[in-house]
Amino acid sequence: MTRIIAGFAGSLALQVPRTGTRPTSDRVREALFSALESRDAVEGARVLDLFAGTGALGLEALSRGAAEVVLVEKHGPAARIARANAAQVSARAPRGATSQVRVAAVSAQAFVETGGDAFDLVLIDPPYELGEPELAVLLAALPARLTEDAVVLVERSGRAPEPTWPEALELERRRDYGDTTVWFASRP
Repeated sequence: MTRIIAGFAGSLALQVPRTGTRPTSDRVREALFSALESRDAVEGARVLDLFAGTGALGLEALSRGAAEVVLVEKHGPAARIARANAAQVSARAPRGATSQVRVAAVSAQAFVETGGDAFDLVLIDPPYELGEPELAVLLAALPARLTEDAVVLVERSGRAPEPTWPEALELERRRDYGDTTVWFASRP
């Protein structure tokens, strides 16, 4: 079962498609958000969740105080479930809350290249089968969509190589959680 861990929607169970997604475990999500909250990267942030799947990462940020969350998921069934999950989380928001969430049913690359708003926090959890060259192209386009103090988080299999960072992003740290590896990056 995938659920929201903390915040106003804490313990809310999320829908998960039968196939096509690999939700981040509760244990890993809790560790990630503890690290992000310790650097004040969630409260009031504009969050972009690429390869959102169920929306669990972005919706966790919303529940913990993000101002705006965009869930990007091109797979139709997963995007529909992300919308349903977003509606469930939004329904739990405190009265008068101004946070917003929306789902963009396009590819991560297309969304990033379209231009538009800049984000404070970007969560990237691509399918394991996404190749390193495709991830490198996405990361190269990403800085145009980042605020000055943005944090970028990339979650991959522990067997995957470190992402190829563009000059506009610098690796801050790497954390391993079983067979999941997470890289944190920001502008130099």
